[in-house]
Amino acid sequence: MSAIVARGQQDPEYEREKSRAAHTDATVRRELAREREARPEILYYLANDRASAVRREIAANPQTPVQADLLLLQDPDANVRGDLALKVARLLPNLDPDAQSQVRERVLEMVRALARDQVSRIRAIVSEALKDSGNVPPDVIRALARDVELAVCGPVLRFSPLLTDDDLLAIIAAPQVKGARRAIAQRDGLSLELSDALADVGDEAAIAALLGNPSAQIREETLDLLVDRAPAHPTWHPPLVDRPALPARIVTRIASFVAATLLRRLEQRQDLDPAAREAVAAAVATRLAEPEMVAAAKASASKESAEDRALRLKKQGKLDEASLAAALDSGDRAFAIAALGILSELGNAIAGKILSARGPKGIVALAWKAGVSPRLATQIQLRLAGIPPKQLLQPRAGGWPMNNDEMTWHLDFFRA
Repeated sequence: MSAIVARGQQDPEYEREKSRAAHTDATVRRELAREREARPEILYYLANDRASAVRREIAANPQTPVQADLLLLQDPDANVRGDLALKVARLLPNLDPDAQSQVRERVLEMVRALARDQVSRIRAIVSEALKDSGNVPPDVIRALARDVELAVCGPVLRFSPLLTDDDLLAIIAAPQVKGARRAIAQRDGLSLELSDALADVGDEAAIAALLGNPSAQIREETLDLLVDRAPAHPTWHPPLVDRPALPARIVTRIASFVAATLLRRLEQRQDLDPAAREAVAAAVATRLAEPEMVAAAKASASKESAEDRALRLKKQGKLDEASLAAALDSGDRAFAIAALGILSELGNAIAGKILSARGPKGIVALAWKAGVSPRLATQIQLRLAGIPPKQLLQPRAGGWPMNNDEMTWHLDFFRA
């Protein structure tokens, strides 16, 4: 106790604190460590106490001097460091960046150290405390976002305003832990670029979270692509059914594969526009009739090959853009390829070869040769070839993005 300066010997209250700090009963020392009115030098002295329960009170006490907090950074007890992390991380966002620079630097030093602590629970405490603050050094947040524990990276990935789209795109491409993409998908106001990236990587849980995030911006082309894949992913069905502002065309497609209970939920939505509501009503009627009326037709159609069906429609004058678009909507890939082969007069094999190559220019040329619109050419790239939205070759001013000679050249390449 001699470390405490002698100047307090004339102060009875100070002498009482000294006596309590040296007491053999740890409960007495712990009560003193908890007191906010205790003198800084007394609190500093107790930061070295042999009882971890006393040091925990010092770590949690907001009046503990910074010098004592720095000492506790190296405490062997993780609970002590955890209490310190909770206090310091909550303190940092409220510090004025322009005032008390020395204090702020000391606090930053502690936060950075605690964000690197070997115990993940301590790093998680820091992450949770800083997750939605804008008054934190970005490097601290980026380090937490790259942590190998979801409990640490998850809060900042979901909430931190300091993470840029570039930061998040890098993590989507190469996450450190399973669940990181899902946390990003839950961010408020998720950008189009981030939604596209999440859709491209095919993480089932992340895409379910993306679809369930009403504030996420999702391109219609990206939503089309996800709806194409959705029949094989039942976890996507509920968030798709509940997704706000669904276009009638997409509502029709969703209604074709979701379970009856979800179809009813879709039917009960009051926010759908009239066209979408009509589409749901028609789908409900069709699905209700399916056991008696549609099953037989499906069995019959299954005996007729996609190419034979396309040839039959061609002879009937019914093989056109509308029938091709309907095949895309229903996910009938075999018929869509056969239709493109017949309409383009290139044949099924070459049409399939072009689509398998997944080159946007070749696919646009195929659509042009088949006589369909530039808009449908975009849907063919997206939904039949699975080209990511950012790589689509889009129409220019409503017309084709290449001239006739360019498109002929691309077709000749596959005919050679």
